[in-house]
Amino acid sequence: MKMRLLWLFGSLALALVLAVITLQSPRPAPADTPATAFSAARAMADVREIARRPHPVGSPEHARVQAYLLRRMEALGLQTSTQTGPLSPGAVRRLTREGAAPDAASRGAVNLIGVLPGRDPALPAVALMAHYDTAADSPGAADDSAGVAAVLEAVRAIQTRGPADRTLVVLLTDAEELGLDGARAFWGDHPLRDRIGAVVNLEARGGGGRAMMFETGRGNAETIDLFARIARRTTGGVSSNSLAVFVYELMPNGTDFTIPKERGVQGINLAFIGRPAQYHSPTSTPEALDVGSVQHIGSQTLETADALLRGPTLPRAGEDRVYADLFGRVVVGHPPVFGWVLLATAFAALALTLWRARARAGLSAADVGRGMIDGLWFLTTGVVVAAAVRSLAGRAVADGDYYTLLARLPWMEAGVALAVLAVALLLLAGRARFDRGVVASAVASAAALALLLSGVSPILIGAAVVAIGLSLAPGLAARTPWGGWTGLIGLVLIVAAAAQAAAPVAAFLFVWMGLFAALAALIAAFADPGLTRARSLAAPAIALVLAGGWIMSLSHTVFLGIGMDLPGVLALLGLLVLMFARPFNPERGSARPLLIAALVVLAVGAGLSAGARVAEPMSDPFEARA
Repeated sequence: MKMRLLWLFGSLALALVLAVITLQSPRPAPADTPATAFSAARAMADVREIARRPHPVGSPEHARVQAYLLRRMEALGLQTSTQTGPLSPGAVRRLTREGAAPDAASRGAVNLIGVLPGRDPALPAVALMAHYDTAADSPGAADDSAGVAAVLEAVRAIQTRGPADRTLVVLLTDAEELGLDGARAFWGDHPLRDRIGAVVNLEARGGGGRAMMFETGRGNAETIDLFARIARRTTGGVSSNSLAVFVYELMPNGTDFTIPKERGVQGINLAFIGRPAQYHSPTSTPEALDVGSVQHIGSQTLETADALLRGPTLPRAGEDRVYADLFGRVVVGHPPVFGWVLLATAFAALALTLWRARARAGLSAADVGRGMIDGLWFLTTGVVVAAAVRSLAGRAVADGDYYTLLARLPWMEAGVALAVLAVALLLLAGRARFDRGVVASAVASAAALALLLSGVSPILIGAAVVAIGLSLAPGLAARTPWGGWTGLIGLVLIVAAAAQAAAPVAAFLFVWMGLFAALAALIAAFADPGLTRARSLAAPAIALVLAGGWIMSLSHTVFLGIGMDLPGVLALLGLLVLMFARPFNPERGSARPLLIAALVVLAVGAGLSAGARVAEPMSDPFEARA
């Protein structure tokens, strides 16, 4: 095995290890944890009681859970009350379809409200919110019994820490699963509505994984500053970034947090989405729930709520913040306009690298352009192959059974990730070394398969046309490692500039990674322009491990969120990883082993995705078992 291949696969392996470590849910705190801290073991006592059986609106089990929760809230010293609001016509029709009791609709949505008065009732209050109803066929241990139990445990810990100046409102909403009717009732006309200045909402779309903060109020700079401060105090750190907030804002989905957000209330929305087969499923039981997920969402809830209750002021709406967590341990961010400063720095570093590589390694402008074209070939081919492999698992969400596809999601993710890796290996092997007709035919066949199994997609058709055209022009492939590397960095920086202009809060992924890659290239150019010695490969290797691990961890969460509809998103994220792997172009004699590896990886990926149709739900390899 040649030196560059050893560097490449060793660095990728370390990056994967780093990603897996980052994605682990924390160890659950035992029941004898100090009273001021959050304990998942204590919270699980409530989960087991709440999630004995499904408890949809209007069912006898729903009434049992309602009575239990009122007793628990009273035992915590909260001033309890209920609020009954009407169900929407859509909710009534759904109850009828699900075979609910004839009088279920007339009972309405019953919110459970608890108040822990603060020392200064004139200050705006803080609300902890979760819903206690479930889907008709699911015990709902995760969605949302875990959220309700986490709220109760957080309240207990807050009281143990001593009185706070602000009032705490506990809002356990009803009929969330029927269309957010309980939240609409409270935020529509409840007397406490206008006293609340910040909300922490808890949700779930699955049964495990790290809890992510995926939504905030609009103009979130002060909210993010507070969230960053509590990161080091939470069990397992935090998971959040402004790209997730931006993407969720564009999606049609809604949670109870949607209602106060539309009223201009600041706050955060937390959820875990791993083990997706449990979402709205009979398998969502306390025994199947990842207790580490309860610990993670509960710890973030406690520390955020406590900081809000005891802070001199609550976050106010202002500008949005560009931010992201780094491996779940620290949150870094900056104002949107600062992205232009980072971009200018990245372009300057790239220009200096180009000057050095041209003077010492004979790099030409034409080869830099060919490197950009290589990146475009990878992206378009990756989108096509990802769509083809994804289609093997079942039709698109719009046409298929959503919950069946959710159960297949880990298989899809593994299959699509391997497919994108296969395309990257082909590029690293040197796409110009393979028969142009064979490569173009393979891309065309993948596009035809995806269109046949998943339906017509203009994006897929466009990507296929570009990929086939570039496959037929192997002369446009980069001819030197420097050409391939700097061209790819340049392509990413162009994408970063476009993203910075169109959506600055979402551009950080390209801006930060483009800057990191440009600096790594600059160091390598001055260490050894020939890219033949270990000292010149050390900086790219370190960058590949750190950036690759970070991007892989983000990719997992992104695919769980939107991968069923947009599997090609892994090709876009793969482009960023490839940017760091590009300097490890193997020597010519290593092309054949890479080609064989690519074909094997692609076959395994396709097999995993196709196998999802007949296999049991896969345990997510990224997430720890409770």
